[in-house]
This record gives sequence, structure tokens and C-alpha cells, in this order.
Amino acid sequence: MKLVVAIIQPTKLSAVRDALARIEVGRLTVCEAQGYGRQRGQTELYRGYEYKTNLLRKVALEILVNDDFLDRTVQAITDAARTGPEGSIGDGKVFILPVDRVVRVSDGLRGAEAV
Repeated sequence: MKLVVAIIQPTKLSAVRDALARIEVGRLTVCEAQGYGRQRGQTELYRGYEYKTNLLRKVALEILVNDDFLDRTVQAITDAARTGPEGSIGDGKVFILPVDRVVRVSDGLRGAEAV
């Protein structure tokens, strides 16, 4: 089992959710996030004064998948979250973490079946 953590632009959330639904990945957690990578924030103009916003709005998705769903899940996220055919800085990142154990709270089921 793997935990897929995807940091994407908020405007791409519905496209990513639709792409995941098409490959039958229907369980995910969505969290609002702030941060920056290579783009280092943005410069804004407010009432004639320039200021820099250090943190940009992002969305963090957490998706627990069995190993046989991993590649198609990552591919669906990257295809749907990319802006334009080439992509651009700030489109996001996908992290893949190993998961040793899962326990379903409602019935105590353990392992891959609990996903």
C-alpha cells in the first residue's frame, strides 16, 4: 500500500477529482495548503503599494491506494494537474510514501482490504 500526497493548484482540483473517478479511485482527503517552491511567491499591487506574498494557495490531496493502483493514480493526477501540454512552474508535486499498516475504524478490518 502507498500513500500518494499530491500538492496541486486549487483551480485543478475538479479536473483531478474527475480523472481519479475515471480510474475508479473514489476515496481521497482534500486539505487546503500554502507554500511555495521554485516560484518563490508572487508580487502584488494593492492601493499603489507593492508587496510580496510569500505563500501561495495550494491544495493537498491524500490518497491511499493498493500497489496495483499506484501507477495509474499518479498518471491521472499528473495529467490532470498539468497546465498546458508542457506544464509550468507551480503545477505541483506528487509524493509517494510506503504504508505499513491500515486499520478501518468502523469494523477493525486490517491490511489491504481496509483500503
